[in-house]
Amino acid sequence: MRLQRLTATAVVAVAAAGLVACSSNTADANTINWWTWDDKQAAGYQACADKFHKDNPDLTVKISQYAVEDYFTKLTAGFVAGDAPDAFQNSVQFFQAYTSQHQLLALDDLIKSGNFDLSRFSVGVDAWKYTDGKQYALPLDWAATGIFYDTDAITKAGYTPADVATLSWNPDNGGTFGKMVAHLTVDEHGKRGDQPGFDKSKVAVYGFGQLAAKDFIGQTTWSSFVSTMGWRQGDKPSWPAKFNYADPRFVKTMDWVRSLTDRGFAPKIGEFTTSEVDQLASGKVAMLTGGSWTASTFAKIPNMKVGIAPTVLGPDGRTRSVLSNSNGNNIWAGTPHPDLAWKWVSYMGSQECQTMASKTGTFFPSIAASMDASAAAMAKDGIDLSVFTDALSKGVLYPSVVYGNGAELQSTIEPLFEQFFAHSRDADVFAEMERKSRTILAKSGQS
Repeated sequence: MRLQRLTATAVVAVAAAGLVACSSNTADANTINWWTWDDKQAAGYQACADKFHKDNPDLTVKISQYAVEDYFTKLTAGFVAGDAPDAFQNSVQFFQAYTSQHQLLALDDLIKSGNFDLSRFSVGVDAWKYTDGKQYALPLDWAATGIFYDTDAITKAGYTPADVATLSWNPDNGGTFGKMVAHLTVDEHGKRGDQPGFDKSKVAVYGFGQLAAKDFIGQTTWSSFVSTMGWRQGDKPSWPAKFNYADPRFVKTMDWVRSLTDRGFAPKIGEFTTSEVDQLASGKVAMLTGGSWTASTFAKIPNMKVGIAPTVLGPDGRTRSVLSNSNGNNIWAGTPHPDLAWKWVSYMGSQECQTMASKTGTFFPSIAASMDASAAAMAKDGIDLSVFTDALSKGVLYPSVVYGNGAELQSTIEPLFEQFFAHSRDADVFAEMERKSRTILAKSGQS
């Protein structure tokens, strides 16, 4: 799932601490501390913790959940003080920083001695291999994007769910996707975006949600469009030397995204500060891209039936391409009981646990069999997750790039995206973004 990025201050704090401090963790030697930022996963994995304790009466797992705004600051403070949790949920964007600062325990020996089979995971294993070739986490979950839409809005516009599910896109004229977005857009006088007299300065309902975003990865915005043309964020999937912002395919896609806002078919950058769910629930947006982790929340919007469709087909009319990231389960290098931490982490990586924890459908487990069980449970509540399970089974997913120096990349690149979408810069900004990404990535020593 998406999360805010670690601040540069927090990264520097860990770096200043140097190697792992001697542990001052005075917790019960039979208590394993595990942290997450996700309240849904905290609740889900508590069921696993209860079963783990039942099977191991002398061991107790204490799960702590902190808001994402505070999570990494607290984690960093624990690294520095020497009392971090034994194991914790982590995001790949902090992988390089934490590993290079020796805060993460390599799991290879534990995996080998425990005969733990990594092939059980359908996604995420390679994302947690560092430049030394070692495995530093087990995949904990995975995420993707889909198109969520107000079924009443598309019906009134003369479309069907099948129409939304087969939309194709290109950066020249927007394809069938562009036509639908224009027709779904309605001004305050009832004129649609493809009708004479449409007033783009007085839009009542946007055909599509916000695609013009400062997020330099574009996970729930532009990534599912540009990637259908074969574009990828980095020149390598792991530890790239640059981000491919100057690629003509990317530049042309960003021009098209900006044109949607210029024509009044999508909100301008910064116009909405609320979540994708809130945007759709407001009635001011007919459809949008959203994360798989919000599927059950979309389904609970009062007085609105929300449909889920796959992301668009590319210019060839055949290719879908969906960015997928996978959070990982790390063990802190300073834990006083690594063997017990591994016993818990490896249990979390079992089919039994992931099936148990994910039955609410609020996050997707990395084990395919557990994902099927989660989808089946949600189907009983009328929530169809087949868009996402199909993406997994049909090879539509591609992994989020693994990179270093995420905090500096964020603070440097995101303002340039904002300038472009605000029309204070034009396409020349993308060559600058690519140059700066090369400089920042080189600092991490990853390339």
